Amino acid sequence: MILQTTLTLAAAAAIINLWLSVRIGQVRAAEKIVHGDGGNERLLRRMRAQANFIENVPLALILIAAIEMTGKGGTWLAIVGAVFMLARVLHPIGMDSATAHPTRVIGVMITMLTLVGLAVIAVLIALGLF
Repeated sequence: MILQTTLTLAAAAAIINLWLSVRIGQVRAAEKIVHGDGGNERLLRRMRAQANFIENVPLALILIAAIEMTGKGGTWLAIVGAVFMLARVLHPIGMDSATAHPTRVIGVMITMLTLVGLAVIAVLIALGLF
C-alpha cells in the first residue's frame, strides 16, 4: 500500500523544515552567532518556530498515515493535511514579529484544530464508528 497523502505531506514537511533551518542560518550568519541564540531575540523566535514545527508535525503525520492505512482517508485527508502544512508556514512568519501577529495565531489555531480533528477521527475509526 502506497500512502500517497502521507508521503506528499512528509515531503512538504521536509521542505518546510529546510526553509526554517535556512531562516535560522541567515540570522546566525548576519549576527555571527555560532552556538545557541547568543541572546538574539530574533534568532530565539526563529529557533522556537522550528522547534514548534518539530513538536507538532510528527504527530500529525502519524495520525494521517494511520488514517490513510485504514482506507478511510481520501481527498478530505489530503485537504486537511495541506491546510495543516499551510498553518505550519504561517506560524513562523508570525513568529518573526516581536508582538502578537495574526499569522501566528491562525497557524496555531489551525494546527490545534487539525490535531484534535485527526485524533477524533482516529478514535472513531478505532471504535468502528467512522
